[in-house]
Amino acid sequence: MTAETEPDLSTAPELLGVQEELRRREPIFHRPEVGSTRADFERMTEVDFWEVGASGRRYSRSYVLDVLDARRDSPEPDVWETSGFHCRQLATDLYLLTYTLRQGSRLTRRSTIWRQVSGGWKIVFHQGTEVVGA
Repeated sequence: MTAETEPDLSTAPELLGVQEELRRREPIFHRPEVGSTRADFERMTEVDFWEVGASGRRYSRSYVLDVLDARRDSPEPDVWETSGFHCRQLATDLYLLTYTLRQGSRLTRRSTIWRQVSGGWKIVFHQGTEVVGA
C-alpha cells in the first residue's frame, strides 16, 4: 500500500475518550472482563445485530451466539493483538470503530458499529476482512 491509497485514520480529539472505551471492548466476544456468557453477549448486541465474517459470509445474531456457546464449551488458546484503532461518529450515539487484529499469522481488519445506550454500549454490526499478502 502506498501513502496515497491509505485513508487518514486519525481520530478527532473529541472522540478519543469514546475510542478508548470501545478499544477496551475489542475484539468483541474475546474480552471476559466485559462478558463471557450467552446472556452477556445478548446484552451487548442489538436484537438485529449481524456480522460479515472474514470469509465474506453473513452471520445472524443467533448463529453467532450459538458459535460462542460452542467455543465456551471447548475453549482453545486465543492469542491476539490489536492495533491501529480509529473511531468515527456516524450519528448521535452511533460510532464506527476500526482496527487491525493479528491472531497468530492471520491478519484481519475489523469494523464494529457501536450504539451508546443508557448504561453502556451495544454492538449493531461487525465485519472482519482478512488481509491477503500482508
